[in-house]
Amino acid sequence: MIFLRKFRYFLVFSIFTVLGFANIALAEAPATAPLIKPIVKPAASAVHLDVYKSETCMCCEKWISNLESKGFHMVAHHPADLNQEKVKRGISPKYQSCHTAISKDGYVFEGHIPAYVIHRFLTEKPKGALGLAVPGMPMGSPGMEMGNHFDPYDVLLLKADGSSSVYAHISRIDQQH
Repeated sequence: MIFLRKFRYFLVFSIFTVLGFANIALAEAPATAPLIKPIVKPAASAVHLDVYKSETCMCCEKWISNLESKGFHMVAHHPADLNQEKVKRGISPKYQSCHTAISKDGYVFEGHIPAYVIHRFLTEKPKGALGLAVPGMPMGSPGMEMGNHFDPYDVLLLKADGSSSVYAHISRIDQQH
């Protein structure tokens, strides 16, 4: 799996490098507009998340890949006691899922949260918030895709006082993008 991820990064890097060089050459040509315009997000704008997960969990790997495809920089960690990591960060058992991501600001993102919801949260930074959670593993959520099967779910806002409220309701599969 790691080999495939590294190969994918090499392939994407190679393609963008070639497209970048082609774009430069075309831009220097007189009276012609560039034919190829690669869309590349600057690395500085990438959101960095440390993800704590089981080494063997494939849905976590799929969630990581999903967020990486949306511009996130993800680093996976495989702690000996994953539940202790969750407790240490204030995530009570009723909000837990299979993985926990931590932002550089210390916010927690528990479970299969869509990338755009994380971006929205990090932009808004709600007062008194610990982070977000999608308890359990809803079928059809990012990383839990099962064909056309989809179960609506809530993304919960976890508050520092231990309470929660609905931050986003995902009722259709197309609302996750």
